[in-house]
Amino acid sequence: MADIDEVKRQLVDMQTQLAYQEDTVRDLNDALASQQQEILVLRRQLQLLKQRQDEQGADAAAGPGDEKPPHY
Repeated sequence: MADIDEVKRQLVDMQTQLAYQEDTVRDLNDALASQQQEILVLRRQLQLLKQRQDEQGADAAAGPGDEKPPHY
């Protein structure tokens, strides 16, 4: 009888550990998905900033060289 009680206790302990592990895996998965979404947003923002910088660089290169100084 003691052996059966010990096996039952071990089974309950294992089920409890499994439940905690499942919760942990779910939490980690949610965190990973959130981080991945944030990475995608940051990449898009970086692309837009690079595009804006390239456009401003092109405008600056073409603009001042073609204009006459104000004293002319």
